[in-house]
Amino acid sequence: EVQLVESGGGLVQPGGSLRLSCTASGFSINNYAIGWFRQAPGKVREGVSCISLNDGIYYMDSVKGRFTVSGDFSKNNTVYLQMNSLKPEDTAVYYCARSYICTLYHLKAMDAYGYWGQGTQVTVSS
Repeated sequence: EVQLVESGGGLVQPGGSLRLSCTASGFSINNYAIGWFRQAPGKVREGVSCISLNDGIYYMDSVKGRFTVSGDFSKNNTVYLQMNSLKPEDTAVYYCARSYICTLYHLKAMDAYGYWGQGTQVTVSS
């Protein structure tokens, strides 16, 4: 059974950091792309970043230079999202999802992502 489980969310002050984890089971992340998405209260879900051994790494402009995505492809089957210099507007529920492709187009369209985790809350507030 394909499963994605996010963890690592919490409350952090502006300027702080958090690292989110997305642990996959039922498949190997070596063979798929993993995307990170977020949904703020009252807003539509949006893409954040994606990673794939075949396609590389992409970031949306809103997080470029502050967030870093990485993957433990050899052992833990986990993708991480290191979030630095957090802003109140980064407050959202963060989700990871599986796709067959990692591109900016598909990150924005979210049309190629078929399995989603349950999400983890990130709150940036003083």
